[in-house]
Amino acid sequence: MAILTARKATKRFGGLVALDELDLEVREHAIHSVIGPNGAGKTTFFNCVTGFYRPEAGEILLDGHSLVGLLPDQIVRLGISRTYQNIRLFPNLTAKENVLVGLHSHLRAGFVGIVLGWPATRQEEKEASEEAQNLLRFVNLSAKDDFLAKNLPYGDQRRLEIARALANRPKLLLLDEPTAGMNPRETQEMMDFIRHLRDELGITILLIEHQMKVVMGISETVTVLDYGEKIAEGTPAEIQNNPQVIEAYLGRRSEVQARSASG
Repeated sequence: MAILTARKATKRFGGLVALDELDLEVREHAIHSVIGPNGAGKTTFFNCVTGFYRPEAGEILLDGHSLVGLLPDQIVRLGISRTYQNIRLFPNLTAKENVLVGLHSHLRAGFVGIVLGWPATRQEEKEASEEAQNLLRFVNLSAKDDFLAKNLPYGDQRRLEIARALANRPKLLLLDEPTAGMNPRETQEMMDFIRHLRDELGITILLIEHQMKVVMGISETVTVLDYGEKIAEGTPAEIQNNPQVIEAYLGRRSEVQARSASG
């Protein structure tokens, strides 16, 4: 059963077609990777799913309901959350405060209740604090709840960003290059953690990743994009042996090498 469906999704930037009639289905509770050379349209697709871009044509559906035209905060409330290739934490807030920001969309308290300290508001604040602490515990950061985000090691910052995304209570989590900049040990720990996310919380994970070790190690389905088009889809083993995929990667690399040599 598909939780996310794209049907002929098309996004243009002037004369550039960043997504070209993309068809893609993400099964519920799957770990699904989207890969491709730089400029293939991967992040553009994420931005269309999360409402930062609006496709010019086609459909993007969550549980059969269209996401096209909705604002990012509306999409968050429907159950989609994401991280970014470049970490976007609030550096001068603590780890716990960063997670509390993620819980904001689910809080009901208004300005008056906060100022007057109504009992219902105080109870909601207490519950939010406990939920934030539980999420930090889940990502193994409970002992660093009062650390400023900017003072956390790189791997911990990645985990904190995921904790903040989980605070939105998603059923679909989009991870944009979650192992970028990590050493081999941190990469393996993140792979184990992503599996744990899916298995423990029962959420669906869609990720962009350049490290083939990660893609082949944790994905059940891999979709390959090139110049905005889907050129292949299948299991990791099928993708590894697909001639079009090999040509897309090696061909692009050869082009770069040729330009470097001529320059």
